[in-house]
Amino acid sequence: MSALHFHAGPRALAQIRAHGLRASDVAVIPAAAGGPKGLIFRALDQFVFGDWLPGAPRERILIGSSIGAWRMAAACQRDPVRAFARLGELYAGQRYTNTKPSPQQIDEVVRGFLHEFVRGHEDDIVAHPQHRLHLLAVRGKGALSAPAHRRAEMRGFAAAALTNFASRARLAGLLERVVIADCRAPANWLRDQFDAFTTHFAPLTGNNLASSLLASGTLPLIMPPVRGIPGAPDGHYWDGGIIDYHLALPYARLEQNEPGAVVLYPHFNEHIVPGWLDKAMPWRRAARGPNRAWLDNVLIVSPSPAFLKTLPNGKLPDRSDFNRYGLDHDARVRAWTTAMREGQRLRDEFADFVANPDPSRLRAI
Repeated sequence: MSALHFHAGPRALAQIRAHGLRASDVAVIPAAAGGPKGLIFRALDQFVFGDWLPGAPRERILIGSSIGAWRMAAACQRDPVRAFARLGELYAGQRYTNTKPSPQQIDEVVRGFLHEFVRGHEDDIVAHPQHRLHLLAVRGKGALSAPAHRRAEMRGFAAAALTNFASRARLAGLLERVVIADCRAPANWLRDQFDAFTTHFAPLTGNNLASSLLASGTLPLIMPPVRGIPGAPDGHYWDGGIIDYHLALPYARLEQNEPGAVVLYPHFNEHIVPGWLDKAMPWRRAARGPNRAWLDNVLIVSPSPAFLKTLPNGKLPDRSDFNRYGLDHDARVRAWTTAMREGQRLRDEFADFVANPDPSRLRAI
C-alpha cells in the first residue's frame, strides 16, 4: 500500500522526470489552512526542513495560512525538528472547560499556545538565513470592516457566503488579502496583481510575529477578530484560509525568473480549493478553473485514501474531533498523537522517492 500520492503540473513533471526531485530546485513551499489536518505532516515536515532542504541551502519562500502559517513558522526555527514536535504537542494539547467554549476562551487558549510556541524564537523565525516566511490573513471591508458586535459579524459573513456563491471575485468587496512577509524576498510573482482581491503587504517583524500568526488562524465567529497588528493596515483580521484556503496562487510566474523552479506542496489531498467558502463547490477547484496553469510547476504530495483508512476514525484529525471526544481530552490527544505517529510513513515514502525517484508514481494534477 502506498501512503503517498504525487500529482504534478506539466513543468514540474518534466523537471522531476529529467532530474529527480532535487532540494536545490524547490523555491516555494505552500502550507494550507485546515486546522488539525496539518498535524499529519509532522514527521514529513521534520524530514523536509530538518534533513533534506538544509543540504541544498538557497532562498525559499514559505507561505501559509492558519495552521499552515504555524507550520511554516516552525520550519524557520533554529531547530525545526524540535519546533514541529512542539507545535504538535501544543496544538493537540488544547483543553477547554466545556463542550461549547466561548470565543474568548478559545482565543485565550490559542494565544497561550502560540505564545509558548514562538517565545524566544522570534529572531530565528523572521531572520532565517534561507527561508522567507509569508503569513496570510484576511482583513474585513464594507460590512466586515468593523462589525460592532457578534451579530453584525454573523450578518457580514452570511453576506460573504452568499456573495462568494455567486462569484468568488465579488467576495473581494467584503474581504481583502494581507500578506505579512519577510521584506528580504521580492516575491514579484505574488506581489503583482493576480486576482480580484486587494492585496496588502506588511513587513514581518519580531514585534508582530505572534499577532500575525494569531490573525492567520483566527476563525470567524469562533474567535474574536484580531486588531492592531504592528506595521499592518488597521482593521479587523481573520483566518487567511477564508480567501486562501489551499493557496491557489500564481506559482507558474516563478518560471519568468527561475526556470526549473519547483513548488513543493505537501497537502491533505490532491485538490486545491481556493477559499474556505468554496469547499462545497467542486467546480471552483484550481485545477479545473481558468487559472489552472498557475499549477504548472507544482508538485502536490498527499496522503493516499488507503493510508487515511488506517488512521483513528479512518480520517485525518479535524475540528469535528472536538465534538466527537467532547471533554475527553485525553482520548482526543491519543487519537491525534497516533495519527502524527502514523505520519512517519509519509516521511519514509517521501524520503525514498527523493533517494530513488520513480516517475511512474507521478500523476497529472
